[in-house]
Amino acid sequence: MTTIVTPGNVIGAVDKNEAGDGVMQQNDDLIALVTGTLVDTDGKLSIETYTDFLEIEVGDYVIGEVVKLYEKSGEIKVLSVEGKANRSIEASKLFAQLHVTKITDRFLHNSADALRRRDIVRAKVIDAGNVLRVDMREEEKCGVLWALCPPCGDLFIADQDGDWNVNCPTCDNRSFRALADDFGGESGNAALNGTGKRWGGAAEALFAKGSAGRATFIAEDIREDGREREYFQFEGEGGRGGGGGRERRQKAAPGCRLFIGGISRDLEDDELKAKFNDHGKITDFALMKDENGNSRGFGFITFAKKEMADAAVAALDGQRIKGRRLGVRDADAPKEESPRQKRPDGARIYVGNLPFKASEDELAALFRDDCESVHAQWATDRQGRKKAFAFVTVKPESAAKAVAEKLNGYEMMGRTLKVEVSKPRDRDQNQRDRKPEQKSEKSSREIRALAEEEADAKKKPRSHKKN
Repeated sequence: MTTIVTPGNVIGAVDKNEAGDGVMQQNDDLIALVTGTLVDTDGKLSIETYTDFLEIEVGDYVIGEVVKLYEKSGEIKVLSVEGKANRSIEASKLFAQLHVTKITDRFLHNSADALRRRDIVRAKVIDAGNVLRVDMREEEKCGVLWALCPPCGDLFIADQDGDWNVNCPTCDNRSFRALADDFGGESGNAALNGTGKRWGGAAEALFAKGSAGRATFIAEDIREDGREREYFQFEGEGGRGGGGGRERRQKAAPGCRLFIGGISRDLEDDELKAKFNDHGKITDFALMKDENGNSRGFGFITFAKKEMADAAVAALDGQRIKGRRLGVRDADAPKEESPRQKRPDGARIYVGNLPFKASEDELAALFRDDCESVHAQWATDRQGRKKAFAFVTVKPESAAKAVAEKLNGYEMMGRTLKVEVSKPRDRDQNQRDRKPEQKSEKSSREIRALAEEEADAKKKPRSHKKN
């Protein structure tokens, strides 16, 4: 049967076949570059295309659009090859790489000093292997053929003024391009490149501004008729005040902005936002992330009205989601020390080596036959994941020792439980033993965080082990 392949298909292995037309080697595989019929000629695999693809060879002159610019390199999208029929280009030859030293015969700090995105250029092919590489420096016919002014989007014209060799007739913006000799359809423009010259003070000052001096995006329209421009700005983004049509971010009304703490890392942004959507219109929502994009466990949400925010606090503050309890409060209210969570009355029993698939209700059920009141609390880490132990508070306290001895060694879901009565620590004695001159050097934020952790503190200290 005839085998039809498309670009990217693995059609053979290097140890068994040889690459022919329309095929390239990638690691140990042979990959199709074009769409067509697979032909095997004595182990040599080639693709017979329905329409001939354009062959690009060393020495060809390509016309392309600048699509990417890096500090020391750039990338152009090949549009056509001069002197060859206008046919489709193989996927592997659709983009060409350009090094900063191959742009013009002049020192460039950055490839964006002589090019901008969307410039149309002519370049000579110097390598047609696995990566297509081009050069604009060696011949005057190579260089920028057509360029747009970044501030306004109008066409640049060739015009020498010191280091600058192009000018915008609309906004009078001056810049430098590595010009081809026939830039703009006129000959002799390669002489404006200042071959071999050093940059003057004005150019060096602009290049020293970094990315601000090398803007490569083109404006959406050409409008310099005196009307005030309006610029899009992300909410919360900093910026200079004043004109330009920019609107400052309005401060939320008192009581409308809420702080959300205790967010599990396993909780998706949309999932959390959905919890708050039930209580009113949300005007702003932001979860704090670290430099790697991971949740920092807290965020802020703003409602259109204070009544909506109050309803969200009443419904969601203290709610346990994915193992962690949310803390929801007015973000602008004076910060107070968080009160310690009151523990249930009764004797406290430690239960270790628990199976992770068990629930708090299943754990509590083990104690209900021997106790009048049972409250189970599973220990979790800061991300809300279960640890392998829990604490169970029972009444009457006199039953604690007997039930602990009864359940110690009990098999639960394939694991042997370790159960013992927890020994309380004498916090009052610790406070009395502390010397008066020992003052805390912790900030109010650290003190508040410690108070929240102590709410779930374990009575018996143990070393942390992976289960």
